[in-house]
Amino acid sequence: MKHLDKVLKDALTANHILSEQDAARYLTEAHLQHVAFKDYLLRNDIVNERQIVIALSQTLDIPLIDFRKLKVLDSLIEKIPVKFVWYYKFMPVAMEGNTLLIAAADPLGVKILDEIRLHLGFPIKQGLVTESELMDALKKYYGLASDTIDRIISGRKGNLEDKAEIVSSSSWVEDLEHKTEDPTVAQLVNEIILEAYKKRATDIHIEPYRDKVRFRYRIDGVLADANLPDKVKHFLPQILSRIKILANLSITEKRLPQDGSAVVKTKEQQLDLRISTMPTPRGESIVVRILPSKVMLFSLEKLGFVDEGVNKFRELVKKPHGIIFITGPTGSGKTTTLYACLNEINSAQRKIITIEDPVEYEMEGITQIQVNNKINFDFSIGLRSILRHDPDIIMVGEVRDLETAEIAVRTALTGHLVFSTLHTNDAASGVSRLIDMGIEPYLLISSVEAFIAQRLVRVICPKCRVEMDNVPNDIKEEMIHSLNLDPSKMVSVFQGKGCEYCNNTGYYGRTAIHEILEIKDAMRSAILNKARADQLKTLAMEEGMVTLRQNGWKAVLNGITTPSEVLNVTVRDNQFNQGSDKLMAVAQNPPSWKVKRQESWEEQNSYDSRVYPRIFENVEVRYHLLNKDPENPHKLISDGVEYKTYTEDISAGGLRFCSKTMLQLDSIIGLTIYLIKENRTINCLAKVCRIEEDSRDHFYTVVNYYLDLTSADRAALSRYVKTKLQELFEKA
Repeated sequence: MKHLDKVLKDALTANHILSEQDAARYLTEAHLQHVAFKDYLLRNDIVNERQIVIALSQTLDIPLIDFRKLKVLDSLIEKIPVKFVWYYKFMPVAMEGNTLLIAAADPLGVKILDEIRLHLGFPIKQGLVTESELMDALKKYYGLASDTIDRIISGRKGNLEDKAEIVSSSSWVEDLEHKTEDPTVAQLVNEIILEAYKKRATDIHIEPYRDKVRFRYRIDGVLADANLPDKVKHFLPQILSRIKILANLSITEKRLPQDGSAVVKTKEQQLDLRISTMPTPRGESIVVRILPSKVMLFSLEKLGFVDEGVNKFRELVKKPHGIIFITGPTGSGKTTTLYACLNEINSAQRKIITIEDPVEYEMEGITQIQVNNKINFDFSIGLRSILRHDPDIIMVGEVRDLETAEIAVRTALTGHLVFSTLHTNDAASGVSRLIDMGIEPYLLISSVEAFIAQRLVRVICPKCRVEMDNVPNDIKEEMIHSLNLDPSKMVSVFQGKGCEYCNNTGYYGRTAIHEILEIKDAMRSAILNKARADQLKTLAMEEGMVTLRQNGWKAVLNGITTPSEVLNVTVRDNQFNQGSDKLMAVAQNPPSWKVKRQESWEEQNSYDSRVYPRIFENVEVRYHLLNKDPENPHKLISDGVEYKTYTEDISAGGLRFCSKTMLQLDSIIGLTIYLIKENRTINCLAKVCRIEEDSRDHFYTVVNYYLDLTSADRAALSRYVKTKLQELFEKA
């Protein structure tokens, strides 16, 4: 040991990495502490691994090995046993003629090189790598925990689980990095969990199949193989039992699903594990979710909020009362965003209480409650109790049922600010979800301030980010139309080509994209009229909402993510917002009119009342005649014949068009209006209120007023008419 220390000291000073005085002082301190000189330097961040191997390589004339530029053959791996490479801490690299090139983190002594040569029967040539590179290579080519598995197989017989390791205390915390000379299944499980943490995995999946078992890590939202040796299948029952013991689950119950939790630690921090088992025909499948106990309090900018979205979100979270819903599927980062909201407004002057299932991160200065379904302590019961503790701000982990939703709404109406989540596809669908639960629209518009939809996309690896050569034309066109870009402007799109830093995926980390739907006056009117989710989304876009898809395209143009990520997590926006060419394509295939309920009509002659200004303009319309359904006199059904014509004048109350067909007074028609310049199609019922003979033979002027026009569509017609009138005024 002292010889290697002196060699390293001379190498560092000869390469001017350390001065003679500093090197001598550090070496003395290392000996006083009874640690190797290399370990002392690394532990105190005096030098790094790369500086050490470069210095040793230059001084001792030993070549450096770069595993990124070479691939070790499987035939070579098969020749050299795993226990041999782990014992001597080297990695076979290649055969150069009759000589075996090996890589090690330290210069191997002549005696060790002779032992390796004697056992393998080849002359040995040594190269140098850092210790972390050596460990990564051993895991890559021999498999994760291959040494532990091999030693268990060769050194243990009978029961592989030490009775002394079965601990019943729930307060006990397992140290994942604790090493023992005697290999055990407990140590194997520790290595699997520790490797998952080091690779930034959020979940570990253990899946049994016929004659094999599959271990996978979810990294950046995508599952990747954990690269364990095939021999691990022999220890599946013991591995599952060990994980159950950690989570205080029954090891004898294998027919029913079980859920539990555990706490383990590394050098950096403690990790909370959420463990769930599920019976399968080939054994139990287990998923382990890894949650760092140190909450990452991201800023809104780091969460993916950009431009005006940051200011808008900060305005929302600083409102004195109301509900703000974060929507999205499971695993879309809703909880992280909620914690960021609370971090923004957390102060000593405010009482903040959360109720969650489970409490994923602990936050200082906030009272956090966890529901417990085993004793019937759910969100609704907890929310009632919270109100007795005089809170200013409340966070409800999820609104799942009518009772919880009603309490949350009434809490917001009594002056509290409430944050919660919903499982919906987009922001506008949050309205439909609450109404489906049974929340009255008038209560919804009085309490909810905004719905914020969120999705996670993978971030391009910064180490291997390159510009894409061939971007598909349809993607370019959609980005240009969606963001209203100049078609002549060059669109640059980037991708990751894959490297060691990102495990050859091209991505490293994830960020969020959002859409913020604020409940404003026009939106409140539309909700009261029970407009559909797609109509609410269109109205919100007209009021300036940037959709998930549009924010995704912005992230692509900013070089943050790739088009494939955006396409995977978002849907195309309303096709009428993609340009007039799309609108005309739809005009060729108008929707078929189905049964309409007569009770839903709003029968008032808005056209003749002159409440709405009108414009003499030719707008394409198509109509169907509707007749009473013979099987149900309270319903109407289309006659199946479509007529195309153009308006003579139009307003938000009704319209006048020419027809070759003599329509009956007070008859009902299904009407489709194509506002090409507005990129909008309007479908509604209309009633014929007057018929006039045209100056042309066999032509009639038909005056109609709308029956079931939604507030959003009426607002669009009003804007269209006002714009046209303004254009005429400016021309005059």
